[in-house]
Amino acid sequence: MAERRVTVLVENTAGGRGLLGEHGLSFWIELGSKRVLFDTGQGHVLEGNARKLGVRLKTADAIVLSHGHYDHTGGLVGVLKAAGRVRVFAHPVAFAGKYGRNPDGSGRDIGMPSREDPDLRERAELVWTEGPTEVLEGLRLTGPVPRVTDFEDTGGAFFTDSACTDPDLLVDDQSAFIETASGTVVVLGCAHAGVINTLRYIRELTGDRPIDTVMGGMHLLSAGARRMARTVEELGRLGVRRLMPCHCTGFEAAAWLWREFPGGCSACPVGTVLALED
Repeated sequence: MAERRVTVLVENTAGGRGLLGEHGLSFWIELGSKRVLFDTGQGHVLEGNARKLGVRLKTADAIVLSHGHYDHTGGLVGVLKAAGRVRVFAHPVAFAGKYGRNPDGSGRDIGMPSREDPDLRERAELVWTEGPTEVLEGLRLTGPVPRVTDFEDTGGAFFTDSACTDPDLLVDDQSAFIETASGTVVVLGCAHAGVINTLRYIRELTGDRPIDTVMGGMHLLSAGARRMARTVEELGRLGVRRLMPCHCTGFEAAAWLWREFPGGCSACPVGTVLALED
């Protein structure tokens, strides 16, 4: 029987011999005979980790970009060179300028390193995700997530210009969700739209189906006590069975989740494999 699973290829931490971590994220999603690469990390460890884990990146049927930050898009061109022409699902704004602010107030580029690379335009069959989008049967993307909660924000000071005067609302932020027998499995990039906003929207898109697992970055590393308390409250209300927080969730926020959901949290380092029920 063909495998249905999600393998962590890039994450801040690594959990096996010869595997390497970096600040970034990438998941390899296998649904029967189809394979999707969700994000590409910075590009320094993706190919090596994939080889160690027996993943052939060139067999990807599609690539999904959760948003346009460098730690999720840096490996894109390298994968395209290996895979040839392949569909790349992304919001158009993922290719726009994106900046963070240095301590001295100057801007630093945190956008997609390859956005001007000719190989990108030549090899990527771009599919714009300006609304909910099906990548393949059983795997969908949220597209832009409605921002409805009063306690969530993008999780940091992000800008569209190098002078850091125009806030970036990260409308390109999107997540993936997979239907399984035990409920919906949600794959997050950074959840800049807010993890609760994202999960509520996925419940809406799936006809209020239960959420089994949430794995990925939740961008809670700068969240205060109020946001954490409300997040925990809403996660409980949503009835999520298992949390696999990683990447930009932050150590303190992850510890908070572990404490509030004893037995309901799992680590998610490079090498983790999540089996999906049919």
